[in-house]
Amino acid sequence: MTPEAWVALATVFILGAMSPGPSLAVILSNTMSGGRRQGVATGIGHGIGFGIYAFLAALGLATALSVHDGAQLALRWGGVAILLWLGASFIRSSIRGPKSHEELSRETPSDFTGFIQGFMIALFNPKILAWMLALYAPFIEADVSIDTLLGMGALGMVIDGSWYVAVATFLSSGDRINRLRSNAHIIDGCMGVLMFVFAGLLASGWF
Repeated sequence: MTPEAWVALATVFILGAMSPGPSLAVILSNTMSGGRRQGVATGIGHGIGFGIYAFLAALGLATALSVHDGAQLALRWGGVAILLWLGASFIRSSIRGPKSHEELSRETPSDFTGFIQGFMIALFNPKILAWMLALYAPFIEADVSIDTLLGMGALGMVIDGSWYVAVATFLSSGDRINRLRSNAHIIDGCMGVLMFVFAGLLASGWF
């Protein structure tokens, strides 16, 4: 690939990371509940998951999905299940109402849990699936080397992870996190509805 092609690919990755979706909702929720460390761990997990996804797509996942309906259905309904699970978790948290500082401290999940959530939503995010199906056509050639494919995955991982780590760091700076936490139950309710909307769109084939 030429330097210009790498710049174009990096631009696509940046735009994809910055667009709102389920991934941003998970980063926001985990930063709000667990603070900077939890948000950063979620961002790192998301970046690694996205990097793996980017490599697999470059290696031929997009072609496999267009040919094998079974693989497409498995990823689609896996994504629906993850989104429904997240949506239910957000709604339950919203119904419980505002939480005290002590309750937030007791309910804060571990950094590892945040990492796993970020990793999983990257693999099953319907926006990423749709993005990847159309992304690589201008960049992949029949004789592309494995080094180039690995480079694509690494580029996606670094850009995606860096963006979400930056978002978590920004949200947890100053008193922003305290303002978010004071409205956590409202934000959780909105996030739960958003997850269900994404799940419905994915199940209906809109993604």
